[in-house]
Amino acid sequence: MTFLLFALLAQSPVTDFVASHCTGCHQGPRAPFGLDFTQLDLDLTDREKSARWVRVHDAVANGSMPPGARVDAKPFLTVLAAEFRRFEQQQATRRGRGVLRRLNRYEYENTLRDLLGAPWLRLRDSLPEDGIAHRFNKSGEALDVSHIQMARYLETAEQALRDVLAARATPPTVRRFYARQQQRMIRRMFYGPFNNHPERAMIPVLGFDAQPDVLTEKAPMTVPANRELEGFATPAGTYNGNDYSWDQFQAPAGGRYKLRLHSYSLWIHTVWEPLNNKNRPPYWRPNREKTERGRTVEPLSLYALRPGGEKRYLTTIDIGPEPRVHEVSVDLLPGDSISPDAARLFRSRPGFVGSPHASQHGMPGLVYRWMEVEGPLPAATPELIPSTREEAPAYLRRFLERALRRPVRESEFTTASRILTASKSPLPEAMIESYQAILCSPAFLYLEARPGPLDSWALASRLSYLLTNSAPDAELRRLASQGQLERPAVLLAQAERLLAGPLLHRFTDAFLDYWLDLRKLNDNTPDQVLYPEYYLDDLLTESAEAQTRRFFAHLIEANQPVSHLARSPYTFLNEHLARHYGLPAVPGSAMRKVDLPVASPRGGLLTQASVLKITANGTTTSPVLRGAWIMERLLGMPPPPPPAGVSAVEPDTRGATTIREQLDKHRADPSCAACHRKIDPPGFALEAFDVLGGQRTHYRSTEEGPPVPGLGKNGHAFTFRRGKPVDTSGDFFGKPFAGIAAFQQILAADDRQLARNLLNQFLVYATGAPVRLSDRPAREALLDQAARDGYRVRSLILALLASDLFRHK
Repeated sequence: MTFLLFALLAQSPVTDFVASHCTGCHQGPRAPFGLDFTQLDLDLTDREKSARWVRVHDAVANGSMPPGARVDAKPFLTVLAAEFRRFEQQQATRRGRGVLRRLNRYEYENTLRDLLGAPWLRLRDSLPEDGIAHRFNKSGEALDVSHIQMARYLETAEQALRDVLAARATPPTVRRFYARQQQRMIRRMFYGPFNNHPERAMIPVLGFDAQPDVLTEKAPMTVPANRELEGFATPAGTYNGNDYSWDQFQAPAGGRYKLRLHSYSLWIHTVWEPLNNKNRPPYWRPNREKTERGRTVEPLSLYALRPGGEKRYLTTIDIGPEPRVHEVSVDLLPGDSISPDAARLFRSRPGFVGSPHASQHGMPGLVYRWMEVEGPLPAATPELIPSTREEAPAYLRRFLERALRRPVRESEFTTASRILTASKSPLPEAMIESYQAILCSPAFLYLEARPGPLDSWALASRLSYLLTNSAPDAELRRLASQGQLERPAVLLAQAERLLAGPLLHRFTDAFLDYWLDLRKLNDNTPDQVLYPEYYLDDLLTESAEAQTRRFFAHLIEANQPVSHLARSPYTFLNEHLARHYGLPAVPGSAMRKVDLPVASPRGGLLTQASVLKITANGTTTSPVLRGAWIMERLLGMPPPPPPAGVSAVEPDTRGATTIREQLDKHRADPSCAACHRKIDPPGFALEAFDVLGGQRTHYRSTEEGPPVPGLGKNGHAFTFRRGKPVDTSGDFFGKPFAGIAAFQQILAADDRQLARNLLNQFLVYATGAPVRLSDRPAREALLDQAARDGYRVRSLILALLASDLFRHK
């Protein structure tokens, strides 16, 4: 149904208000905010037009429009809201708040993991990117199915089934791999055309002592009597061009494996000498003939190395000076090998000067002795292949009952059986074909729900795909079969169970991937000229991501106030991140909750390195981008797009002008000033931080200012200059602030708006539909309820689950 503006002509409050207070300014191609009332009808079936009218409604309701005048807007708002309410109620009656949707990539992967008892499966990247609507990949409006997508589903389902069957057929073994047997490590010991510097070479050691005779091949690579004490030491991290791995190991099948790594840190003596090229300046270089017991604890990151060379992060462990065995459990795919990385140490790149960790006193290193692999470990995977064809239908029915998220219809079993009986393949292949068809069927791919109140089965799916990103487990299915989930107390009890369960990270990880765009954390790389200390520092980026994920999970687990999104007295840190933030030392690579010094601004999301990296481009920061991010992601007040023909303001890396000076000129254009008055102040507050969240008082420049000496993680000399000072002051909606801490306090004080926005995000994530104008009274009632205990995060989730907004399609 279409509601046009001319249909409201009889409603004089609307036409009179628009004519009297809006069209005078809002007309033509240069209309403020791109809003031309002479071209805008009230077609609520058009999402873009509908969104514009919502913005009009809100601007009038909050008094920002019409500017500079007090008018009686109540008749206008009443009529406009009534039209929205009538249209949205009709839509909800006909099709529900949201449309039918398929599983997204995250959900498909997790559902197959749980269905096949294979948590190690990695299927997400085998499928096309999901469409996004209302910020998330949870809306049927954006989750279509094309023939390309269907082909990928077929391929992915088949590969998953074959990998699981292969894993089930592979018995666990225990094998030990010695460092002195790994060809890629041995090659790093010898100099060659692309490896003729001691910083890039392995050092053979026996215990804590280097073995010069092995280097010169006067002694054998390994002696059986000494094998348990032999190892290779490295003074550098792993990187393309200087990489190595436990290449003698390849995972025979997918599954869970135990890795036992015998390793320890070492101290390498140094000598003052130039590189092989005498024209290069001398520097302290590793003495490959003299080592001793280590003095440092070194983080060692482990990656799964695919046959094609791609790496997947597994975990980080702390390696101290005492030789010992470190055990970790990891998920591997068929063919994976293990690539270690002494993550804190430098990564030499062509043209390097030396290691920033080297001095006349020596330099740190890390020793590998051996790696032992146990696996694939036994797993509770379902029996998929019967012994005889007579048993096949029973196997098929059991699989179908577990795959579908509701009772199986007999017609569905009949269809699956036809595929089985029609197959001319051997029984195992015929079963795979039948299972594959089920995993690509509409009944599996789509989440079913009828308009109106959801039944127990639909509630089980909605709850489960919200809190575990997967299909309902056995307990939810049992309650659904009894019709119990339609009872609010039962539904909330199950929500509490899932929130306290081991799969909560699936919810928080996927939610943060889209709400904060954490999935884009590695989309940019710190500039090697301006930010040499960050360039190639994967440990810093991995730690930053872990901090944000752990922080948000804690908000839910401990039911923290939503104001902690803006400012909190604690955060989560490891040693590397604490050093980066200039905070008191935190031991080890594991994330832990840390109480912050009173004056520290590092609490909350705004000052976390992950957020600050996502909102920069690796070279410069922009108050416009960061300010818009805060307005949209934390406050739910997205700015309108810039007017057509207005170019963006690009920060000046030469150092001639600051971004604030450039924006002052930009705001001279009246069409730009209205938005920038709101966007720029939050961004100015975040100018206290660089492209990876390091705190700063001055910008970095490529041309102007005094040079800053030193060596980057890549071993290259610093070339950046200390630029102009940073000004972090501003005025946010009439509230002045002098820096980031004061701005955080302003945001934290508006806890209802923070809660309103977070509730909006939860609702979209849970139902695939945004908060409509007609939903707002229900939302505000939920916020009134949450206000009683200070707008706590888990309480917000539970309040939403008990509401009709969640319990209706």
